[in-house]
Amino acid sequence: MDFVAPKVAAEIESWLGYLGDERRMSPKTIEAYRRDVLQFLGFLAAHLGGAPSLRELAALAPADVRAFMAARRAQGIGSRSLMRTLAGTRAFARFLERNGKGKVGALAAVRAPKIAKNLPRPLTVAAARGMADPDLPAGDGHPPWIHARDAAVLALLYGSGLRISEALGLTRADFGAGDAITVTGKGSKQRMVPVLPQVQKLVAAYIALCPYDLPDAGPLFVGVKGGPLSARVVQLAMARLRGALGLPETATPHALRHSFATHLLARGGDLRSIQELLGHASLSTTQIYTEVDAERLIEAYRSAHPRA
Repeated sequence: MDFVAPKVAAEIESWLGYLGDERRMSPKTIEAYRRDVLQFLGFLAAHLGGAPSLRELAALAPADVRAFMAARRAQGIGSRSLMRTLAGTRAFARFLERNGKGKVGALAAVRAPKIAKNLPRPLTVAAARGMADPDLPAGDGHPPWIHARDAAVLALLYGSGLRISEALGLTRADFGAGDAITVTGKGSKQRMVPVLPQVQKLVAAYIALCPYDLPDAGPLFVGVKGGPLSARVVQLAMARLRGALGLPETATPHALRHSFATHLLARGGDLRSIQELLGHASLSTTQIYTEVDAERLIEAYRSAHPRA
């Protein structure tokens, strides 16, 4: 990496180590941060005529950061990606400042781009339930246990509000006979989530049909060859069901998690409890569902009220 000065490269590695060891960030998040900072440094090397040193980073002007943003825009980068890149570079700048390596004030002086808020698109209750129906016509040649498995996974996403990674991260031992399970979410944080009787039945049906031995320490959900099930397979199963049920492209596995939260809120669920069930670190992340619910109420009002 000719565009990164040796001392800057050493600080980047130290920072990434801190993110993994102390902040407990996932390898994918750390890699994204690395990529964001290297994009910024690569631009600066061309912009300034050489790999910037720590002193040159501290001497950057807001115009330099704006030039970077303009260059990324010219490459077709959207506001959300650009904001993430700035967030990564600012995090690195804060690390440098805390460790006495200089303050990159230009990054803080420039406003991040505004992003249009995209609200989650939940499914209807009937559609969400339909996704977990193992008796839907498949027409794909897979054996019955595959359809039972897909139904069990999708039922967990909607019935317990799990992320795909959380459902696929369950081991056979995690899923006992009780009405709750412990899942490991982002940042390796664990939480208890309830499992509805209907979901327990679907998982039990899958386990009974599965042709592979499922040891306690092994994955609960396995693929056609007996290895850990991939998220891509779940996404493809969801796409097949979308076609069978006539649902839009927005009906994704993650939309089932959105539906879980939205339907709970619509039926009087407490926002703080929903935050705990979803495993959100901040209540502000969960509050987006209040906007979803309000939007649906307004749509219902406009379509049904005689004066609307």
